[in-house]
Amino acid sequence: QVQVVESGGGLVQPGGSLRLSCATSGIIDNIIIMAWYRQTPGNERELVASISTGGPVSYTDSAKGRFTISRDTAKNTMFLQMTSLKPEDTAVYYCKVVRLLGPDIWGQGTQVTVSS
Repeated sequence: QVQVVESGGGLVQPGGSLRLSCATSGIIDNIIIMAWYRQTPGNERELVASISTGGPVSYTDSAKGRFTISRDTAKNTMFLQMTSLKPEDTAVYYCKVVRLLGPDIWGQGTQVTVSS
Protein backbone atom coordinates (compact mmCIF):
# COMPACT_ATOMS: atom_id res chain seq x y z
CA GLN A 1 0.00 0.00 0.00
CA VAL A 2 1.31 3.39 -0.96
CA GLN A 3 1.64 5.84 1.92
CA VAL A 4 3.07 9.28 2.51
CA VAL A 5 4.02 10.19 6.08
CA GLU A 6 5.13 13.56 7.38
CA SER A 7 7.23 14.06 10.49
CA GLY A 8 9.30 16.70 12.23
CA GLY A 9 6.60 19.08 13.37
CA GLY A 10 6.39 20.46 16.87
CA LEU A 11 6.43 23.54 19.06
CA VAL A 12 9.14 26.10 18.40
CA GLN A 13 9.73 29.66 19.52
CA PRO A 14 9.61 32.55 17.06
CA GLY A 15 12.88 32.77 15.20
CA GLY A 16 13.52 29.06 15.61
CA SER A 17 13.92 26.31 13.05
CA LEU A 18 12.32 23.00 12.19
CA ARG A 19 13.02 20.36 9.57
CA LEU A 20 10.04 18.50 8.19
CA SER A 21 10.36 15.17 6.44
CA CYS A 22 8.05 13.42 4.01
CA ALA A 23 8.68 9.72 3.64
CA THR A 24 6.99 7.45 1.16
CA SER A 25 6.35 3.76 1.48
CA GLY A 26 5.19 1.29 -1.06
CA ILE A 27 6.01 1.56 -4.72
CA ILE A 28 5.45 5.07 -6.03
CA ASP A 29 6.38 5.39 -9.65
CA ASN A 30 6.49 8.32 -12.02
CA ILE A 31 6.68 11.06 -9.41
CA ILE A 32 6.86 14.40 -11.19
CA ILE A 33 6.36 16.80 -8.29
CA MET A 34 6.55 16.67 -4.51
CA ALA A 35 5.18 19.60 -2.59
CA TRP A 36 4.53 20.99 0.86
CA TYR A 37 1.21 22.57 1.71
CA ARG A 38 -0.10 24.00 4.95
CA GLN A 39 -3.51 24.65 6.40
CA THR A 40 -4.90 26.59 9.34
CA PRO A 41 -8.37 26.12 10.81
CA GLY A 42 -11.08 27.60 8.63
CA ASN A 43 -8.78 28.20 5.70
CA GLU A 44 -7.97 26.36 2.52
CA ARG A 45 -4.82 24.35 2.15
CA GLU A 46 -2.12 26.53 0.59
CA LEU A 47 1.03 25.68 -1.29
CA VAL A 48 4.29 26.43 0.50
CA ALA A 49 6.95 24.98 -1.78
CA SER A 50 7.37 22.39 -4.49
CA ILE A 51 10.16 20.48 -6.13
CA SER A 52 9.99 18.81 -9.50
CA THR A 53 11.81 15.72 -10.66
CA GLY A 54 14.92 17.09 -12.23
CA GLY A 55 15.29 19.77 -9.63
CA PRO A 56 13.26 22.94 -10.32
CA VAL A 57 11.90 24.34 -7.08
CA SER A 58 9.39 27.03 -6.31
CA TYR A 59 8.33 28.87 -3.18
CA THR A 60 5.48 31.08 -2.20
CA ASP A 61 6.40 34.58 -1.17
CA SER A 62 5.95 33.73 2.51
CA ALA A 63 8.49 30.92 2.26
CA LYS A 64 11.14 32.59 0.10
CA GLY A 65 14.38 33.21 1.93
CA ARG A 66 13.32 31.26 5.00
CA PHE A 67 12.36 27.79 3.84
CA THR A 68 14.36 25.34 1.77
CA ILE A 69 12.81 22.35 0.04
CA SER A 70 14.91 19.36 -0.93
CA ARG A 71 14.40 15.84 -2.07
CA ASP A 72 16.20 12.51 -1.97
CA THR A 73 15.05 11.15 -5.31
CA ALA A 74 16.44 7.66 -4.73
CA LYS A 75 14.39 7.30 -1.55
CA ASN A 76 11.40 9.37 -2.70
CA THR A 77 11.79 11.43 0.44
CA MET A 78 11.32 15.16 0.72
CA PHE A 79 12.35 17.71 3.31
CA LEU A 80 11.44 21.24 4.28
CA GLN A 81 14.01 23.16 6.28
CA MET A 82 12.25 26.05 7.94
CA THR A 83 14.15 28.90 9.59
CA SER A 84 13.24 32.25 11.11
CA LEU A 85 9.84 30.85 11.95
CA LYS A 86 7.01 33.24 12.71
CA PRO A 87 3.75 32.72 14.58
CA GLU A 88 1.91 32.99 11.27
CA ASP A 89 3.73 29.87 10.10
CA THR A 90 1.67 27.90 12.60
CA ALA A 91 -0.32 25.33 10.64
CA VAL A 92 -0.65 21.68 9.78
CA TYR A 93 1.90 20.93 7.07
CA TYR A 94 1.07 18.35 4.44
CA CYS A 95 3.12 16.52 1.86
CA LYS A 96 1.68 15.91 -1.61
CA VAL A 97 3.02 13.57 -4.25
CA VAL A 98 2.03 14.23 -7.84
CA ARG A 99 2.49 11.40 -10.30
CA LEU A 100 2.42 11.27 -14.06
CA LEU A 101 -0.15 8.49 -13.81
CA GLY A 102 -2.53 7.96 -10.94
CA PRO A 103 -4.09 10.20 -8.34
CA ASP A 104 -2.16 12.61 -6.15
CA ILE A 105 -1.18 11.23 -2.76
CA TRP A 106 -1.48 13.24 0.45
CA GLY A 107 -0.05 12.58 3.88
CA GLN A 108 -1.92 13.03 7.14
CA GLY A 109 -0.02 16.16 8.09
CA THR A 110 2.27 17.29 10.88
CA GLN A 111 1.48 20.15 13.24
CA VAL A 112 3.87 23.09 13.42
CA THR A 113 3.27 25.58 16.20
CA VAL A 114 5.35 28.74 16.50
CA SER A 115 4.78 30.37 19.86
CA SER A 116 6.67 31.79 22.80
